[in-house]
Amino acid sequence: MSVSTLVASDLDRTLIYSARALELAAPDAEAPRLLCVEVYERAPLSYLTETAAALLTDLADEAVFVPATTRTRTQYGRIRLPGRPPAYAICANGGEILVDGEPDRDWRRGVEARIAAECVPLAEVRARLTATADPAWLLKERTAEDLFAYLVVDRARLPDGWTGELAAWAGPRGWSVSLQGRKVYAVPRPLTKSAALHEVARRTGTTRTLAAGDSLLDADLLLAADQAFRPGHGELAESGWSAPGVTALTERGAAAGEEILRRFLAGVRG
Repeated sequence: MSVSTLVASDLDRTLIYSARALELAAPDAEAPRLLCVEVYERAPLSYLTETAAALLTDLADEAVFVPATTRTRTQYGRIRLPGRPPAYAICANGGEILVDGEPDRDWRRGVEARIAAECVPLAEVRARLTATADPAWLLKERTAEDLFAYLVVDRARLPDGWTGELAAWAGPRGWSVSLQGRKVYAVPRPLTKSAALHEVARRTGTTRTLAAGDSLLDADLLLAADQAFRPGHGELAESGWSAPGVTALTERGAAAGEEILRRFLAGVRG
């Protein structure tokens, strides 16, 4: 197993996909076989192709593989990825580092201290969200790990400009806003996947990092890596985001997940 390369990847719509996000292009009879990796309320929820599962199994054997997700610990705990279980995982957009499945409490305390020093409280942001959201398009309002807030919305009815107005309000208060699919996230700026990535790299002694992600919340993760990839779908692709060292793939959906894993393995082996 290589001890020099760390591979950090977002999960949803990067490596794993809901049925709606798979974007299968082949006719039904020629569609790839799928492996379910998440069950929620006794129903299958997230998938990757069997080809991707084999690639991920090889990757976990050859590098330090670190899932890096905005999911909470509970949401991440529903996922059963193929291959060697990751020794480290980044959850809550960098607010939690899991070590063999257990939260690192010292890391969490440090994150909380940075947020308290640089940002208005979560309660103030949450109040703004609920005060300005219209019940006509608001489906759910949630907080994650007491660190950030998000709304689940009817995207078709979300007014043009509402997210931009929220971002303009949140920015001077130390928060950023991101629209991903049906979710509007409000996240404190010190809460980043890249900070957690640097900490895991320090602990594992890795000297080279590969990364992948599809949303604006993944941008700092991609910028922190030596080599990174984004799929042809998602918030980063839609905004035309690019940066040195980041390869913009053309593949979309589950095919992008396969291609990202191929690129990861080539990078590790090369």
